[in-house]
Amino acid sequence: MLVLFETPAGFALFKVLNEGKLQKVEDLWQDFATSDAARKVVELKAFNKFENTSEALSAATLLIDGKASKGLRKFLQKNCEGETLGVADSKLGNAIKEKLKIDCVHNNAVMELMRGLRNQLTELISGLAPQDLAPMSLGLSHSLSRYKLKFSPDKVDTMIVQAIGLLDDLDKELNTYAMRVREWYGWHFPELTKIVQDNIQYAKAVKLMGNRTSAVGLDFSEILSEEVEAELKEAALISMGTEVSDLDLINIRELADQVLALAEYRAQLYDYLKNRMNTIAPNLTALVGELVGARLIAHGGSLVNLSKQPGSTIQILGAEKALFRALKSKHSTPKYGLLYHASLIGQAAPRNKGKIARSLAAKSALAIRYDAFGDTEDTTIGFEQRSKLDARLRILEGKELGKSAGSAKGKPKIEAYDKDRKKGSGALITPAKSYNPASDLVLGNSTGPSKKEEKKEKKRKHEDAEEETEEGHDKEKREKKKKKKAEEADAPEEPVEESEKKKKKKKGEEISENDGEETVGKKEKKKKKKHSEEEEATEPEPKKEKKKKKDKKAD
Repeated sequence: MLVLFETPAGFALFKVLNEGKLQKVEDLWQDFATSDAARKVVELKAFNKFENTSEALSAATLLIDGKASKGLRKFLQKNCEGETLGVADSKLGNAIKEKLKIDCVHNNAVMELMRGLRNQLTELISGLAPQDLAPMSLGLSHSLSRYKLKFSPDKVDTMIVQAIGLLDDLDKELNTYAMRVREWYGWHFPELTKIVQDNIQYAKAVKLMGNRTSAVGLDFSEILSEEVEAELKEAALISMGTEVSDLDLINIRELADQVLALAEYRAQLYDYLKNRMNTIAPNLTALVGELVGARLIAHGGSLVNLSKQPGSTIQILGAEKALFRALKSKHSTPKYGLLYHASLIGQAAPRNKGKIARSLAAKSALAIRYDAFGDTEDTTIGFEQRSKLDARLRILEGKELGKSAGSAKGKPKIEAYDKDRKKGSGALITPAKSYNPASDLVLGNSTGPSKKEEKKEKKRKHEDAEEETEEGHDKEKREKKKKKKAEEADAPEEPVEESEKKKKKKKGEEISENDGEETVGKKEKKKKKKHSEEEEATEPEPKKEKKKKKDKKAD
């Protein structure tokens, strides 16, 4: 029995010396504990060395796919006649058996034997040192990993980054050149600016017409519609523009040719970009369109770099300045960046744009990852997510009534109110209800007092009682004040008290001067009261009692 073993340096064939030990798989590892014990079990029969790295890479890639290289087939035909071959891969064994008619074995005993050979490889193969085997393994693994990535020229997204940048530059240049044509030719035919709005049609009309006097005899049907053509010819007859020379018209026509050439090249570039986007990122293109998808890839640097970003980052790509300004000033952050130009967000109402932008960014992140790391150009994910977003947009806009949040009965039934309407005509079956005056309540006809009137009478009685108690308190206070003043008048006046009164009078006068007419009136009333109190103090007691009685009667 022979065993095929693949190494970074080449293919090795080992002869099994004692096949009886393969029956005891559990104890087979002990036979490879040392190099001497391993030489008693297996022996190197032949070795096929790789000539260079490319040959090693091609052989390794074919082995991964379960195929035998040309060099391996020749090597096995030469050394495996009438022998059973043990292989590490069952697919490779089937391929060898079909093409070379060699019996191949793949079981647990062979796999355990492979582990033992790998452990003692440098000892069993003469001339293969460990320091040589390590760099060979590393180089082959790097080459193999590059091959596994399968960089296809169709998957290079650098062309998209350059194409979208050039497309934006062309738009700016076209706009600048078209405005220059309008401004330059406007001196000769200013009315044409309002008649023809499109820049490309304007350039074609200028190129065809030249001098405005020749517009009447020209046919503009290939460029303009009949109505615009008739309006142009009428305006050319009564135009207020200045006359220009033939040399000026030649230069204006050359500039118009430049505008038309740039427009034609822009259309070609857009078709190229559309094809590249459908090849490299078909699912992203189905979601957001060619231009928005290309701008996202250009902003991210590449499709792989963009696939590493979460949906929240994709949502605000292109609005970094607004984001950091909002964070610095503690205002609300932007809801969308480059995604704002997607058709789905354009269809949404202003209040729903943020929600749709968040959903679109999440779906776009999934589509980008599938496009970046998927092997096929399948667009099912993109169209499925697009249909889901369309349904969500219809629900948000109220175009489709969904299941209510708190009910389990499904969609609510909405019926038109046509209970009282005839089927054929617009008249009502039942007449409109007339006004019934008998149901009104007239307050004037009621015989007894109402509840409101009783409440009002109770309030009046309560207010009258409060007023009487207040008047009694005021009378007692007045009598006490009069008694005190009479006692003060009988007692001898001191000079200190007089000086204090003068100071108070001066202060009162200053206050009265600062105040308005109301304070003057109050001061006069106080003086009158003081004068009456002094007279009462000088009068005899019987007169005082008479005055008190009169005051009581007046009250």
